[in-house]
Amino acid sequence: MIKSITFIFSLFFGSFMAPEAVPEPVETFVEPAPEIRTYISPAYESLFQGLSLESEPDTVTDDMVLLRDSRVMAMLDSLAYSTILSRYPLDYTEDSVVAERLYPVTPVSFPDSVVAARIEALNAETPIDLVYNRDVERYIRVYVEKKPMLTSRLMGLADLYFPLFEEVLDRYNMPLELKYLAVVESALNPTAGSWAGAKGLWQFMYGTGKVYGLKVTSYVDDRYDPYKATIAACEHLTDLYDMYGSWSLALAAYNSGAGNVNRAIRKAGGVRNYWVVQPFLPRETRGYVPAFIAVNYVMNHAADYEIYPEETFFHYSQVDTVMVKDVLAFDQIYEVLGIPVEEIKFLNPAYKLNIIPAVNGKKYVLRLPLAYMDDFLNNETAIYEYKTKKGLEREQMLAQIKKAQERTIHVVRSGENLGLIARKYNTSVSNIKRWNNLRSTLIRPGQRLVVYPRGAYYANAPSTSSAKASNGSYTVKRGDNLGKIAAANGVTISQLKSWNGLRNNTIHPGQKLVVKAPGTDTAASDNNYTGEFVYHTVESGDTLWEIAQKYDVTVSQIRAWNNISKAHRLKPGQKLKIAKKS
Repeated sequence: MIKSITFIFSLFFGSFMAPEAVPEPVETFVEPAPEIRTYISPAYESLFQGLSLESEPDTVTDDMVLLRDSRVMAMLDSLAYSTILSRYPLDYTEDSVVAERLYPVTPVSFPDSVVAARIEALNAETPIDLVYNRDVERYIRVYVEKKPMLTSRLMGLADLYFPLFEEVLDRYNMPLELKYLAVVESALNPTAGSWAGAKGLWQFMYGTGKVYGLKVTSYVDDRYDPYKATIAACEHLTDLYDMYGSWSLALAAYNSGAGNVNRAIRKAGGVRNYWVVQPFLPRETRGYVPAFIAVNYVMNHAADYEIYPEETFFHYSQVDTVMVKDVLAFDQIYEVLGIPVEEIKFLNPAYKLNIIPAVNGKKYVLRLPLAYMDDFLNNETAIYEYKTKKGLEREQMLAQIKKAQERTIHVVRSGENLGLIARKYNTSVSNIKRWNNLRSTLIRPGQRLVVYPRGAYYANAPSTSSAKASNGSYTVKRGDNLGKIAAANGVTISQLKSWNGLRNNTIHPGQKLVVKAPGTDTAASDNNYTGEFVYHTVESGDTLWEIAQKYDVTVSQIRAWNNISKAHRLKPGQKLKIAKKS
């Protein structure tokens, strides 16, 4: 009953789904809002060449301004900064990707008549009204001519998410083409977020998500859960379609809210046709359905433009799920199975603090690469118990979660910059940028910034303390190097390399180093190690945890002796150096 009342309220007073406060149509050029511009990579500033006032003063239209300022384009650009969505962050040299023939050096183009015929063919296969016009053409150009690299990345991500979307859409008896809506909303970035608070693949605001069963707690945000959010999107779109009897109007309402669409229909004389209503919609929503049609076309005809999917880490068939029985930290899974934490986070974006809770008997789902599922099930007890070895007891983890949620909202005042704000809250500029998804240090008066107490949000934040060792052991911190550590402990770089089996000077944060004072008896110290090494040949299915147990050492020691980073994966045949004990 409450759900029905809330939904009906939204129909008359405007949807709380709208990701941004949308201005009324304007006649003049409007500079993009800073929060949108922060998503846009400088590498793609040339996107709008030919659409600027300077180059075409007589032809710039409000629709061109809309395209430039569009949140659709901002979300697309957000993919450029990812280092986990794909094998390439998009600061690579173009030559490295062109060599793999993911997209052409010179964009391919087709006459309008050809594109129109292709869209008409797509239109014949769906109940969604697909047409070709100038609005659609402009968005097609963005995907195939201006941003083919990002389109290639989108296609790779589609291999992971589209099968899930299609499965749920089919269950609700909805057009499968609605899967392209997630491309428009989030560019298939699972951690996408707007400055207004919309989250996840389907960009749910808090209120709308709550209506459709998406819970947000101190531990979990269901809006980021690909499966749960897809179900919620299907239910929301079904409600909107039942209201308008038109998928195009339902899409417009998904973006701007039913209240805005209802007002536009009234201004259009009561006609329920999107293209008749379009001029009366909020400015951004006027480009929303054209963007949806363009994505539909491009994803079906990318090969005609010689654009091919960029290989991503996972495909849908390569991921499986398991129910978690107790509180579990991502670090525990990494330590035992060797799955990089970033990959676990990518597959499980709903867990806000890299910890899966088990509160009041409720169980949560963990998604892992299929190749590791047997290892997880076979070592499940060891994984849960491993937390005691690291001091991650249940109460400690829950206390950490609670503390991390003690955040402050700072409203930027005139004359303030990130440096001043960082000093006020005893934190760093880099932390504030990371907490607020800022790509530059530009902020504006009135902007709201999330600020956490020092050390609360990132339990493993780099320390600014000296590199002095404790009890003969030192944990490397961000910014450390062997010279700094050697000087702080009165030893030489050569000694550090010898004691820790390092072949070069490369070290990484979190790595544990054996640090001895000059004159120490090498043979008698270092936990009874003889200074000699044996070599373990990695076999298929081996994990660092199992190897460490076999030789009565720790995972961290194996990483240190072999200069292995957290992102490293073991390979069959690889030889690992293990220190011998006396």
